Amino acid sequence: MAEKTPAEQSWDQWQAERLRSLTAPQGNLALVETRWLPAGERPDTEAALEGQPSSVTVTTVERTDIVTGEPEFALRFWDAKSPAIEHFERTDVFPYDPAWVLEADYTPVADARKVSFEHIRDNGGTRELVVPGDITLTVDSTPYTLSAFDDDGTLLLVFGDPTNGVSTYGAGRFLFVHREEGSSRVVLDFNRAFVPPCGFSIQYNCPMPPRQNRFHLPVEAGEKLPVFRDGFEAY
Repeated sequence: MAEKTPAEQSWDQWQAERLRSLTAPQGNLALVETRWLPAGERPDTEAALEGQPSSVTVTTVERTDIVTGEPEFALRFWDAKSPAIEHFERTDVFPYDPAWVLEADYTPVADARKVSFEHIRDNGGTRELVVPGDITLTVDSTPYTLSAFDDDGTLLLVFGDPTNGVSTYGAGRFLFVHREEGSSRVVLDFNRAFVPPCGFSIQYNCPMPPRQNRFHLPVEAGEKLPVFRDGFEAY
């Protein structure tokens, strides 16, 4: 067997880290409930923990109501012994393919620009997310201008392609975009495309790929789907 390249070794490490992250006490597989509170009510994590088993932790989350624009608060319940963790076997992936490591041009915008993203649990409604610049590249002779939003200081690309619902998660996949400060170039390593959190727990409300982020050809790189034992399903 040929010795793995440094890029392949790095990809192996990435997969190992993904496994640790997914199965962590507050990993994607551990989220068992997101409890949105009535308008004006603030979360109380200590009260929420009463009567819960020791494997459960509680955190809070805030979002903006897409109708009123007012803040909404929720309690999130994480169980380190959740059924999803107990039944999780692996996440299937495509073989590593260096052809899917692509360079692209990044053009920042002067002011914080917001783009509407439909979310999987908003019944067709959209939420405005900050897209700080345009990512332009050509794939298979087709030009694209992609919108990656700012996820706590990192560009997160939500994209779709013809594999969705066939061999990969139906609602699309995520990819963190590597960009060096001050550089006009970014790297899109689709071997590190991953199943979004909502692919592991029904309790997430993930953004879906906007039209400009949908590729015309299959992106056969990165994660496919989670695999569970004994017929367990996340939904």
